[in-house]
Amino acid sequence: MTSLSKHYGEVVAVAGIDLEIGRGEFFTLLGPSGSGKTTTLRMIAGFEDPSGGSIELAGEEVGGVPPFDRAVNTVFQDYALFPHMTVGENVAYGMRVAGVNKVERARRRDEALEMVRLPDHAERRPSELSGGQRQRVALARAIVNRPKVLLLDEPLGALDLKLREQMQVELKAIQSEVEITFVYVTHDQDEALTMSDRIAVFNQGRIEQVSSPRELYERPVNEFVAGFVGVSNVIERGGERITIRPEKIFLLDDGGAGDGLHSERGRVTETAYAGMVTRFTVALDAGGTLQLVRQNVEGASSGAPEQGKEVLVGWRPEHAAAVQGKSTMEEVAP
Repeated sequence: MTSLSKHYGEVVAVAGIDLEIGRGEFFTLLGPSGSGKTTTLRMIAGFEDPSGGSIELAGEEVGGVPPFDRAVNTVFQDYALFPHMTVGENVAYGMRVAGVNKVERARRRDEALEMVRLPDHAERRPSELSGGQRQRVALARAIVNRPKVLLLDEPLGALDLKLREQMQVELKAIQSEVEITFVYVTHDQDEALTMSDRIAVFNQGRIEQVSSPRELYERPVNEFVAGFVGVSNVIERGGERITIRPEKIFLLDDGGAGDGLHSERGRVTETAYAGMVTRFTVALDAGGTLQLVRQNVEGASSGAPEQGKEVLVGWRPEHAAAVQGKSTMEEVAP
């Protein structure tokens, strides 16, 4: 994608983005509602015409090419299965329309259902399946035509948390097996970090950062990315704004920091027991507040400091990342 933009009247949905996605990548477009990620996906699919810029698929410009002639398929959140057809008929539908012969259709249908772990479900109806199974059928139908790129628009959004987490692992495994480029849209940060090879963070029609999950989490380029991708603390020290993740901060004994840690004193203003961890909010004497977590490895927050208690906190300097302003929007604002 080069200088890709989309305007709806005076509303700028996508503001001239440049993006290159590698063959075989699991690439995620991550951002809040209205950030431009779904519009970008729809332009790749051909459902929306760009207002400017260009899109290439496998080196070929696809401007003006209708969706059915692009080497892409799309999986939606609502599955879009035909209720009057069996699972097998749903999966084979695109091949039947394309004129693939019956024997080949059956072979590829069975192969696709095997890939999504539903080998014995060809004769069932969508109404007889769970939400997770219906999503797998939609995935099988999309990959059976062997597209160069598979577009996934918040496909797990309708599933409950436990099933969504299970499907995240399975989706990544399937993508590795079929070796198709996945372009995945979500607003769920954990989902993006779990599955992606690389992530583009969208905000107000622009891309704030493109990087690996680890780099995105450990080294956000600005406050928007730091705050949107996980929980982050931003404080100012020495004229520089820095971000530190809650799990990188230690509650220290009064004896001092030791071992190269930067330490500061403060007071606990909030505590929250959350099962595996207890969360603390600490107002620092030097200014600013920090959220930090402590694992409950010895019981229900055993020995945890209570609200109002003075504490010493510390972190390793290499775990504090310098960040720019809230977003790149500030750099382009008039």
